[in-house]
Amino acid sequence: MDVIQTKSLTKTYDGKGGISDVTLSVGEGIVYGFLGPNGSGKSTFVRTLLGLLQPTGGEGYILGEPIGTTKSREQVGYLPELFRYPDWLTGKQLLESHAELCKIPARQRSRRIEEVIELVGMAGRETGRISGFSKGMSQRIGLACAILNDPKVIFLDEPTSALDPIGRKDVRDLMVYLRDQGKTVFLNSHLLYEVESVCDNVSIVHQGEIVAQGAWRELMMTEAQVEIVTAGTGAVQFPPFIKSWQKGNEEEGRTRWILQLEDERDIPKILHHLSSGKVDVHEVKPITPHLEDVFMHWVNRKKESAYVDNR
Repeated sequence: MDVIQTKSLTKTYDGKGGISDVTLSVGEGIVYGFLGPNGSGKSTFVRTLLGLLQPTGGEGYILGEPIGTTKSREQVGYLPELFRYPDWLTGKQLLESHAELCKIPARQRSRRIEEVIELVGMAGRETGRISGFSKGMSQRIGLACAILNDPKVIFLDEPTSALDPIGRKDVRDLMVYLRDQGKTVFLNSHLLYEVESVCDNVSIVHQGEIVAQGAWRELMMTEAQVEIVTAGTGAVQFPPFIKSWQKGNEEEGRTRWILQLEDERDIPKILHHLSSGKVDVHEVKPITPHLEDVFMHWVNRKKESAYVDNR
């Protein structure tokens, strides 16, 4: 089931900026990363999905309901990037008011508020006034508000931006918990290393356009790399099917090589070739790209394409 679906969804400002021609499908029970630098249109896209902005073109659906309708927002939670709550309230009072707005039955409110306070890691701090909260605690109470109504879809816009390393790990753990509960988390972020371990699928956004989307670990499968450590510091003859190789560190009578392959399945052929040539191999390690590598690969590819088109 597609929890979120858009077809050529566009929101521009006098024909500029914003987000253009976005078509994507987000399944149930995953963490979906919508990744891009600041100013790439990520927040505009989410606000358009939530009906806070009127789209310029295209269409979108949340849980099968057209975006901008009350029904499309009934089972949605949202943490904006920039938010402020009445600072004279305590954290618990804020959650009580949100529970009323979300029409959570009165007999269930206290238990649900206790649950979310525990989930976001602010147990024992909920009676303090928001005016005295640190940035990290303010972010936690915002997360508590976003999941209070037990939504099926949660939109998080830069949720770790104000948190210390412990807080960031807590948020990552919370996203994994929500995913394991069958929820869909739509995550806006430019902190690629923060979301690498929790995102299943991603869209990479650059200057308002999607330049790549899919399972991020598969977005660079056409380029395989392997690190091989051989004995000695002299030249090594590699088989001709290798795209390229680079000589790395030489230490303790060994040399590290970085090989660029057409296919990772060529590794056994390389080892057979080296052993036939009496080259001693001490270590073989496939190099798995990080999300940052994937991101830069597709952004640079888009820049190169734009340069060629403008010549």
